[in-house]
Amino acid sequence: MVASGVPSPSDRKLLHQREKEHFGGMKFGSAFFGWLTATGMFVLLSALVGGLAALFGVDGNLSTEDLTGGPGEAQTAAITTAVVLGIMLLIAYYTGGYVAGRMARFSGAKQGVAVWLWAVVVTLVLAIIGLIVGNQPTVTERIQNLGLPALQDFSGPELLTLLVVAVITLAGAILGGLAGMRYHRRIDRADFDALDEAR
Repeated sequence: MVASGVPSPSDRKLLHQREKEHFGGMKFGSAFFGWLTATGMFVLLSALVGGLAALFGVDGNLSTEDLTGGPGEAQTAAITTAVVLGIMLLIAYYTGGYVAGRMARFSGAKQGVAVWLWAVVVTLVLAIIGLIVGNQPTVTERIQNLGLPALQDFSGPELLTLLVVAVITLAGAILGGLAGMRYHRRIDRADFDALDEAR
């Protein structure tokens, strides 16, 4: 520490490290709100895309048969729908990861993973409930509203779709968590820069 009381760069790093040790790691409370944000964002984006599709008379139904073996026009439409769905999931989980990273302040990547874990746990719980009550349509629809395919009768294309969805949502949540954490790093730098100028 310098005589003026302004922390040196090494002091700043030490302070940040101590704060991270005390307040870092996965924060499942923050991640829960991040997951809620991701789910809400996906619902809003689905409504927006659905409205635009209806406005232009586009059919938004997607099946793995269209992707792999449908006629050329149906296959193109299915691929377009899949790309749009992937972008929606990426944006939704980026937003959710950002909220969790911003709330937790430290360990942005871990907050993103925690958001994704909430989605996996909730999806599995709903799938189990669906199996218990006999796969009622309302339960299956709720699972699909989370942006994940229904967990039943999986074949090769469905498993591949689930894997792609999992990778997209995980990547989006981690990137969002890192972005939310960087907001706090900018605040910390601004505080220390102000102290430097006050020397």
